Amino acid sequence: MPLQNTEILKEAADQARGLAIDAVHACSSGHLGLPLGAAEIGAVLYGHDLQIDPSDASWLNRDRFVLSAGHGSMFLYGWLHLSGFDLSLEELKNFRKLHSKTPGHPEFGETPGVESTTGPLGQGVGNAVGLAIAAKMAAAHFNTAEHEIINHQVVCLAGDGCLQEGVAAEAASLGAHVGLDNLTIIYDSNDVTLDAMADASQSESVLDRFSAYGFNVIRLEDGHDLNAISDALEQARANKNGKPTFIECKTLIGKGIPEVAGTAAGHGEGGAKFAESARQGLGLPEETFYISDEVRAYFASLKEQRQANRQAWDQTFAAWQSANPEKAALLQSGLNRELPAGLMDSVQEFAEDTKVATRAAGSQIINDLAKAFPLLISGSADLHGSTKNYLKEMGDFSSDNHAGRNLLFGIREHAMGAIVNGIGYYGIFRPSGATFAVFADYMRGSVRVSALANLPIFHIWTHDSVAVGEDGPTHQPIETTSGLRLIPNLDVIRPADPEETAGAFVAALERTDGPTGLILTRQNVPNLSQIPVSDRRNGVLKGGYIARKEVGELELIIIASGSELSVALDAAEQLGSGVRVVSMPCMERFDRQDADYRESILPKKFRSRMAVEAGVTDIWRKYVGLDGVVVGIDRFGLSAPGDIVLSELGISVDNVVKKAALAGLAL
Repeated sequence: MPLQNTEILKEAADQARGLAIDAVHACSSGHLGLPLGAAEIGAVLYGHDLQIDPSDASWLNRDRFVLSAGHGSMFLYGWLHLSGFDLSLEELKNFRKLHSKTPGHPEFGETPGVESTTGPLGQGVGNAVGLAIAAKMAAAHFNTAEHEIINHQVVCLAGDGCLQEGVAAEAASLGAHVGLDNLTIIYDSNDVTLDAMADASQSESVLDRFSAYGFNVIRLEDGHDLNAISDALEQARANKNGKPTFIECKTLIGKGIPEVAGTAAGHGEGGAKFAESARQGLGLPEETFYISDEVRAYFASLKEQRQANRQAWDQTFAAWQSANPEKAALLQSGLNRELPAGLMDSVQEFAEDTKVATRAAGSQIINDLAKAFPLLISGSADLHGSTKNYLKEMGDFSSDNHAGRNLLFGIREHAMGAIVNGIGYYGIFRPSGATFAVFADYMRGSVRVSALANLPIFHIWTHDSVAVGEDGPTHQPIETTSGLRLIPNLDVIRPADPEETAGAFVAALERTDGPTGLILTRQNVPNLSQIPVSDRRNGVLKGGYIARKEVGELELIIIASGSELSVALDAAEQLGSGVRVVSMPCMERFDRQDADYRESILPKKFRSRMAVEAGVTDIWRKYVGLDGVVVGIDRFGLSAPGDIVLSELGISVDNVVKKAALAGLAL
């Protein structure tokens, strides 16, 4: 059906171009190409198509729009402002300035209406797939025959840069496979990348590629035709055939600045110096950051209509709540990031004589937790048999079963990270993903963004050290755990035994202000039953605790994590009663404890310290100092049985005892 408001949307598109030109000109940095080239796409989305209520940016059944090409952030900020979100014109004038709501790239939680943190190209495509998965999952779990409370769309705008990134290809392939007909990807196809024209680095038909993935595909030869854009989005919304939709819009990058339009120079701020002439060419007055009364009035009226639509939905939602009080309570707990009471107690204790890999202990633990917490979601990058995190009797999420709680990501680690982030952005479920620790580097970009965005998600990274053994150095993550510890706001937990592993999983779920990585063993480890269960579980929540208290005068502190805690404890038995052993499963949690607690574990004045971990040594210097000793591994591993590799590389009781003298212990 043709648009009834074409003229006012044309006017709005040009004024949105003016906002972008003025903002980039004012701060002398930014990216003009997408905001100008995709202005008509924005006009149709925010001026007609999207099911949103700017007065309630967190409305559950809103459409989610993701700007994967986050460098074009003034596109998003301009349309959020015009639509009536809580983003003032003054904030647009403060584009890229300190503490503004308009940072250089969109940041989740900083700007009303921003659904995910984007900028690293391709991430937004993965996030959109995750959002669409979460929406399908939520609909399957909470909609009823009488009341449909979740039926919205997820729309993602991406450019050539996003779609050249492997993470986007991985995510799109999976999105089509699992039947996400609630997902639309709009391709801003302008034939330009930053360095050069796109044909310098690609020659395939992107449209055919997405068709091969299993998308419905639509090509718009004129990506500035408002009616054509509207018709394509209407087709996508009406689509119920189990396929996501891909719309290629041929656009002119930098449209409105003739000097750079259609060229690589139009990608960035190259056109800002032509701001005055561009404004004239667009029919805008000399006044900067100009918005006409007519455009203001149109969006104000549209905001009222959208608010009325949301209020009509509120009535459906209230009836659903009344008819389904248990579902309503569960949904609200997910939105509030609340957990069931006594979650730790839902995990059964392990027999004292248990000797089991922490990955295998994790299998029991995550299944115990999944029974107690229905919003826990788990997935693996084609390694469930090794990572052991499959939720038994919970079903697989698939095109035929959107209620399944196991996600089969395939061999797509980076997409797994971005998709888990997307589910985290959605805000109901508590998702996790799993792979080998050494492959965490394949997904590092997504992990970093999850930490920046404060997402309450977690990952399970198994096969944590050279004890992987015969697979050799390619699969032995010597530096990986410490590399992950360097990411701000990421908790990295490396538990020592089954009970510490229980504490680690609960810690990951209890954390609501950021992500957690669980680092688990392939090899069996002893259950350290000489330490009370509650000490081990609750000690993990604090990040570090005393696993062996010295008797009499303190002579040496040995700090260890993971499978090396048992090595440290055995060495301490040989070294004598004056040796304290500290379990340090999570440096980040320990460092957040108050000064008194940290002092009680690691007294500042006591400098005879050593650390033991089967990984690189430098990160432990913050606890042992330059005069302390670290028993670790600062080289790549070896291909041999795991116990032999550990011994060969010095991770042994004998070597710890030998090195104790260097840490100041009189032997």
